Amino acid sequence: MNEVDKKLESIHEKILDILPENLSISSVNYEGPELVVYTSDPKKFAESGDIVRTLASSLQKRITIRPDLDSLLPPKQTEEIIHKIIPKEANVTSLDFHEDTGEVLIEATRPGMVIGRHGSTMREITQQIGWTPDVVRAPPIDSTVVSNVRNFLKQQRKERRSILERVGRHIHRPKKSSDKWVRLTTLGCCQEVGRASFLLSTPETRILIDCGDKPGSEDEFPYLHVSEALGAGANSIDAVVLTHAHLDHSAFIPLLFRYGYDGPIYATEPTRDLMGLLTLDYLDVAAQEGRTPPYTSEMIREAIKHTITIPYGSVTDIAPDIKVTLHNAGHILGSSIAHFHIGDGLYNICFSGDIHYRGTRLFNGAVTDFPRVETLILESTYGGRNDYQTDQKQAEQNLIEIVKTTTENGGKVIIPAFAVGRSQEIMLVLEEAMRTGELSELPVYLDGMIWEATAIHAAYPEYLRDDLRKRIFYDDENPFLAPQFHHIERGDEQRQEIKDEGPCVIISTSGMITGGPIMSWLEHLGNDPDNTLIFVGYQAHGTLGRRIQSGWEEIPVSGSGGRTRTLKLKFNVETVDGFSGHADRQGLLDFVKSMHPRPEKVLCVHGDERSTRDLSSALYRQFNIRTFAPKNLETFRFV
Repeated sequence: MNEVDKKLESIHEKILDILPENLSISSVNYEGPELVVYTSDPKKFAESGDIVRTLASSLQKRITIRPDLDSLLPPKQTEEIIHKIIPKEANVTSLDFHEDTGEVLIEATRPGMVIGRHGSTMREITQQIGWTPDVVRAPPIDSTVVSNVRNFLKQQRKERRSILERVGRHIHRPKKSSDKWVRLTTLGCCQEVGRASFLLSTPETRILIDCGDKPGSEDEFPYLHVSEALGAGANSIDAVVLTHAHLDHSAFIPLLFRYGYDGPIYATEPTRDLMGLLTLDYLDVAAQEGRTPPYTSEMIREAIKHTITIPYGSVTDIAPDIKVTLHNAGHILGSSIAHFHIGDGLYNICFSGDIHYRGTRLFNGAVTDFPRVETLILESTYGGRNDYQTDQKQAEQNLIEIVKTTTENGGKVIIPAFAVGRSQEIMLVLEEAMRTGELSELPVYLDGMIWEATAIHAAYPEYLRDDLRKRIFYDDENPFLAPQFHHIERGDEQRQEIKDEGPCVIISTSGMITGGPIMSWLEHLGNDPDNTLIFVGYQAHGTLGRRIQSGWEEIPVSGSGGRTRTLKLKFNVETVDGFSGHADRQGLLDFVKSMHPRPEKVLCVHGDERSTRDLSSALYRQFNIRTFAPKNLETFRFV
């Protein structure tokens, strides 16, 4: 019997000591970070309301109770009982029985009514059927991505369970070393924006945090092949933690599977879905531009299959000596600050990912309370001395005024925006302005992935700010379903029709004008001085967006036969600051000031050289803490 099996046997005995005599268990097993307890008495477990909480507290593990398969009622009989228990108002849309795990997936438009007050309805379901109910929200807007991901994971249940069991045994393996040290190697996004990637190492474990591309560049990968990263082989990495789905953090996650990685990816549930959406689009754009992508769609499916989702605030074992907790970062849907607790109180590191300190129309502001933090890895995109953004209300007013002036003069407004986050923020501003009469009702066309990304937002309202979450629960109040929003489904044929129509607003990807449908809009609308292009987000150095923002009136575009030609731009170009998903300089300073506890060291990353150095200097002066503006391929030893 190996050490993991001995540990499971010991846990089995401890559980038996804790359980009352009327409860029994047949086996225990690790599945990912969770301890799964199998029983022939699932109904009795459900009746003993606090027993799972007691076990989790005593064992310091995430506990899942599953029934032995021979204790289950037939699915058809179970379905009748479930429909009798759950109120009709919950609107159950589907029941999916997983007979290999004893789980029943209940999809409903109002999952709160399926769960019941303090879980009362869920307990009643388990008491009567024995199956373990798992509740998910039916998306109020049809989402191809959410549907495809759920169906794919359903098809891969057996293989995924095998993956989880293997990961679980790896997490709970015995420690091999008595040494105590913590190192961090910077593999990207240092004194630059993009290709975020870091390697966190201990004597036991190697964790990769993010693995993204660099906007405006085709071949600048994170430094994965140095000896500190993949030099020892992809499977020398124990786990990947993904802070959020933007491509400058996620684009090369699937590449790891091409190199042979077969371990887990930890992220929030919406980050998993958005990663699928954005990386598939990454492949499409590469194909359209005649480039050979670094991986295939099969690798994306492997990444999704290996993703273990973690809700905000859940302390999760990911290695024998490391626990991670994801907290709201306020940046995009599902974006996280990743807090790592290393060893038995040895060291604590926070990776900010990308953050927005104050709340926005979409999200609550970034979390600043942590149990302990010795070192903070802090994004610095807008950390420069003069990087102060316009107040959000003023930014919204500026946007509305430009839209109003342009459309009243018969022109059209084009807004290049990231599909995830920025587009939905702009949609909410325009919806409210038209609903209140501040703007006349106009068609708002959504091009590229924006409609699908919006559907994913609507599928996960629990990750949105409180008032928006409540509105999404009711179709007649859901702002994303406002009648002025129209999805462009017929490509350039529909764009030509819109060009010949009256005033309107077009929100299109890509946000930095690096390809995608925005290129078509430049050709259709760029030569009309009545039209206006509005930048609402960061334009990285080297991107076409930055050049247009800087005043270029002639730009190179791909023509027929792969030849480059010149496109003259006559439309107005405006920039509206204040919509960024990133904190500005003051927001970054306020974030550190509000952190409890305040870190002893800060590494300023994910910003150009000026921004990282300026922010590092300001943090040192204001808070008297050690700060660094590292370069790529530096290694820091913290213990």
